[in-house]
Amino acid sequence: MVVKIIFIVLFFAMLVAVGFLSRKKAANIDGFVLGGRSVGPWLTAFSFGTSYFSAVIFIGYAGRFGWNFGLASTWIGLGNALIGSLMAWVILGRRTRIMTQHLGSKTMPDFFALRFDSKPLKITAACIVFLFLIPYTASLFNGLSQLFTASFPSLSYTWWVIIMAVLTGVYVIAGGYVGSAINNFIQGIVMLAGIIALVVAVVSSNGGLTEAVAKLSEQSVTTEAGTTFSGAYTSFFGPQPLQLLGVVILTSLGTWGLPQMVGKFYAIKDESAIHKGTVISTLFAIVIAGGSYFLGGFGRLYQSSVTLNAQGNPASFDTIMPAMLSALNLKMGSAGDWLIALVLVLVLAASMSTLSSLVLTSATTITLDLVAQVKTTMTEKKKMLFIRGLVGLSILVSGAIAILLVVNRELAGRLYISDLMGISWGTLAGCFLAPFLYGLFWKKTTRASVWACFATGLGITLTEFFVTSVAKYTFTNPFLNYFFNSAINAGMLAMLAGLVIVPVVSLLTRKTIPDHIDEKFDCYQQKVVVKVSDALPSDSTTES
Repeated sequence: MVVKIIFIVLFFAMLVAVGFLSRKKAANIDGFVLGGRSVGPWLTAFSFGTSYFSAVIFIGYAGRFGWNFGLASTWIGLGNALIGSLMAWVILGRRTRIMTQHLGSKTMPDFFALRFDSKPLKITAACIVFLFLIPYTASLFNGLSQLFTASFPSLSYTWWVIIMAVLTGVYVIAGGYVGSAINNFIQGIVMLAGIIALVVAVVSSNGGLTEAVAKLSEQSVTTEAGTTFSGAYTSFFGPQPLQLLGVVILTSLGTWGLPQMVGKFYAIKDESAIHKGTVISTLFAIVIAGGSYFLGGFGRLYQSSVTLNAQGNPASFDTIMPAMLSALNLKMGSAGDWLIALVLVLVLAASMSTLSSLVLTSATTITLDLVAQVKTTMTEKKKMLFIRGLVGLSILVSGAIAILLVVNRELAGRLYISDLMGISWGTLAGCFLAPFLYGLFWKKTTRASVWACFATGLGITLTEFFVTSVAKYTFTNPFLNYFFNSAINAGMLAMLAGLVIVPVVSLLTRKTIPDHIDEKFDCYQQKVVVKVSDALPSDSTTES
């Protein structure tokens, strides 16, 4: 207990100190929200990665999908690294930085307003951001409940929510984007150390990698057709490849449309930062996401420590990873105390880094894209005060929801961490991914197509929520059952549908192409001078 407390106190003290030391960088709106668009590659890459991966992935997703898919769940981590990080940086990073600076946009709703000449789009997008970031922030707190309740049985989970909320609020309100970015870097280092240590501990405690895989291969699953599938959880694509595909697409491609993720590209300093950030972010994702899902794949080896229902599945998937840690602690003796202490700080770091990104995004969006549109005479000082106030309010609301979920066990039992995140990611990415992507690359993207995508994204995800949570209805049709009885698959459908709807509707509604569209894309034609070591010249430009 002493080791755990020392680790956590030192961690908290460091975060608060960084927040206050970063106050000078948050003296105005541009500095507070974007760090003056001068954030280097390491801070940007770690900010991107730690905002991407939180307690949701470690406690919720790794536990649930490791149990369902076995070692094949590692594909989710690799998809996150290659699609969610590498391709996102390569395809979106440079263009996002160039066009958002050219348009003068600070948020994703602001981008829609300036790119498509529509304030109603801005207001609608801001409302979607505010409403659907709440389930995600609640899931972060909920991700701590199982682990911290088991580690500190004498201290109520409510107090952990309050402590985490207050300290996150302090360093975000004080240091803004730069304070959060520096703390995200520190938190990222903790996450890397924790995941590596945990992978080594789990594999070693099961007799090494070969022996651990052999034990897992003894687990079998019976298909709906009645066929017994031996070695299902060590097979290449696992026992449920279609379900696995849905998770890969939602958690990987989804980052392209999330305002808290895309916003990191707004603040990139220069070309060098993009190149370095791409590599750093991808490697970070391979270790954190790949390591987390790889760990989750061994969850069934610890089923004796998990409460199972009549069907042989965990009563709550969110208890799998905490049960694994408890079993490790018993096996490792005193060394287990140090490991658990490190993992506790890992989960705190993962949760607080993502929470800071979410509340900063939400507060900035509401202030600049809603309130400032109504009160057009707001000074920059008042906007800063309003943003800081909303940061505190956002944390308060999400913390209250998380406490309600823990108190109301029946509700919490129906809303797993992965479901809360699926609702949030699915709706936001379903609404924003396609309009943002096409808006960066295609001049002929129209206002009408953006509205159509918003309506489709909301329609699909809200229909799934109503069917599963309100009506509690199960479709007999395999296609409808696949997409509308799972928040994750509904989110995937919303994203893929948007990628088709935007170009089709754009071609049918050419009259709603924004005015002066060529001027908006002129930013990509500006010439810059680079060294020959960075870019080979053509014959026509080579100097004799």
